[in-house]
Amino acid sequence: MIDIATLKEYIKVLEESSLQTLELSDGTDSIYLEKPAANGAAAPAPVPANVQVFAGTDGPTAVATIEQPAEANEKTINAPIVGVFYAAPSPDSEPYVSVGQRVKKGDIVCIIEAMKCMNEIQAEEDGEITAVLANNGELVEFDQPLFSVK
Repeated sequence: MIDIATLKEYIKVLEESSLQTLELSDGTDSIYLEKPAANGAAAPAPVPANVQVFAGTDGPTAVATIEQPAEANEKTINAPIVGVFYAAPSPDSEPYVSVGQRVKKGDIVCIIEAMKCMNEIQAEEDGEITAVLANNGELVEFDQPLFSVK
């Protein structure tokens, strides 16, 4: 069973993210959360988010896969390796990039930590960051989209 404290944490994550929906399941219970539209109109089509909650010794842990289709003129910067995604060089630093920022080929956009090695991920072409598709401090899979670039 998903307790209230954990549910409140997931609600906070949803509110602070660009996700529109969040679905949780621990094998016996399922919870579906959806943000209301800011202007009271119908919410846009939900971004598919697959979230599995695993009960461990420290309580439930969420593993999220965020899949957001890029528009026709957008490309994605994908993870070249499996590891932990970091948006900034240190916890006290500003993120390397943010939505609306222009990047040039070779600019560092994030770090992926794999086997205690910090791997700087670079933009593959010039463009503007239109979305950050990974959450700071979370595990990313090989070829998982990290950023949308227009």
